[in-house]
Amino acid sequence: MLSRAAENLFWLGRYMERAEATARMISMGQRMATLPGSQGQSEWTSLMQATGAPMPDGRPVTEVDIVAELILDPVSPSAVQACFAKARENGRAVRTALTQEMWESLNEDWRYLESIDTQAARRQLDHLLEWIRKRAAIFRGAVETAMLRTEGYFFLRLGSNIERADMTLRLLNVKYFLLLPETEVVGGGRDHHQWMSMLHAVSGLRAYHHHYGGDYAPWNIADFLLLNQTFPRSVAFSYSQIHGCLDKLDKNYGGAHNCQRTAKTELNRLSRLDINAVFSDGLHEFINDQIAKTARISKEVSDAYHF
Repeated sequence: MLSRAAENLFWLGRYMERAEATARMISMGQRMATLPGSQGQSEWTSLMQATGAPMPDGRPVTEVDIVAELILDPVSPSAVQACFAKARENGRAVRTALTQEMWESLNEDWRYLESIDTQAARRQLDHLLEWIRKRAAIFRGAVETAMLRTEGYFFLRLGSNIERADMTLRLLNVKYFLLLPETEVVGGGRDHHQWMSMLHAVSGLRAYHHHYGGDYAPWNIADFLLLNQTFPRSVAFSYSQIHGCLDKLDKNYGGAHNCQRTAKTELNRLSRLDINAVFSDGLHEFINDQIAKTARISKEVSDAYHF
């Protein structure tokens, strides 16, 4: 496969995953903003900080800013509309590598968001966020049920899982930013519901209950999102998929690279980690370090395959 085509599929996977993850993070921000004692602005500010979206000058962040910057902005790399547009652009460049269902999904998603304005998006925000999640699931289903398991598939899945690991880490950072101005609530009722909101955001409430029972302790929820080996949206599981894709590319098409070795090292490290040690050393520090390592793998993939 030409490096240009590999790059298009890699970023197609990343942009589709980012669009869904951003919608999930906004839903989490909504849920947190409705908790007793919430100031609303704090939740929206933390969301903007965690996604790296531009902050408004001299005024609090509002829901209008969230809709404008994280859903309908046509150019911001954090915005859903921009992600769908870039995913479609990358898909069009490798049209023959996609199934008909994949291309139709990309086209429909882009056209629909192009037709929505800010007022309409605010009026039906819940419906719109659910629509984004469902459209991402439809695309993912088209990939898994019809795409040939050739190198194109593995590059697309590689991009998806790198983005998923990064966005799960950023979702945890939303919680960190929320606690900065109000550390006195740590361990309280609102703190508990904020952690629960994170499970809702990743559709992981039932999976968590199956694994941990009714103990919704913060360290267990963090363990579930970071280190669990069986939950598809955990960082550790995403790393297992990253390593698996790189291993398939190596075995089927030849050429071990630094990215493969880095992914294996990180996967082994995550499998040995204890969440109590993570909290003891600092959850925020761990998250930032892991975001940097995920970015490093992405760069090493680009270097290895000449993106």
